[in-house]
Amino acid sequence: MPHLRLFAAARDAAGTARAEVSGATVGEVLAAATQRYGADFATVVAHSRVWRNGEPADTDEPVEPDDEVAILPPVSGGSFSEDR
Repeated sequence: MPHLRLFAAARDAAGTARAEVSGATVGEVLAAATQRYGADFATVVAHSRVWRNGEPADTDEPVEPDDEVAILPPVSGGSFSEDR
């Protein structure tokens, strides 16, 4: 079964950093994860990058049982300021 890796807001929405989710394509894995984790997770996925085995992935790409599908939400940085 494909391995799902979740980062940042995706991890927070799902309540876990890793899961095994069935599916024959990247899209099926994402759909099964969305069904499992709900609306907040779906919102995060809609704005995220998806990678399969360390490479950007389209939803129609097939997945094998040992593949890793990673969801990488956008991140923003802050600024550093020194109080003197």
